[in-house]
Amino acid sequence: VQFVESGGGLVQPGGSLRLSCRASGTILSIAAAGWYRQAPGKQRELVASISRLGSTNVAEPVKDRFTISRDRARTTVYLQMDRLKPEDAGVYYCNAGSAKKLSRMDFISWGQGTEVSDNS
Repeated sequence: VQFVESGGGLVQPGGSLRLSCRASGTILSIAAAGWYRQAPGKQRELVASISRLGSTNVAEPVKDRFTISRDRARTTVYLQMDRLKPEDAGVYYCNAGSAKKLSRMDFISWGQGTEVSDNS
């Protein structure tokens, strides 16, 4: 499975971005999906996930600012990021699989990610 993330860019504090994730095959239509970020010098972390049935979870540091969603065709997963802070900078990745895989980041492959940079 290949994941393609897009939508990153340079942002001012308080700004917004919407990231998109597409994948080869049908995995986004049949599995849970998650967005991860890796800040410079830090480990990759799960920031938001959406189950196969549409229930969502968002990590505490970004709660009330980030929203994960999926399009009706179930081909794309989005991460809407509002009221961005300098500490939100990093490379954002998506992946998909079981809830256990998402929480453990137990994946063989990752996409290139999309970079969110702080412009403050």
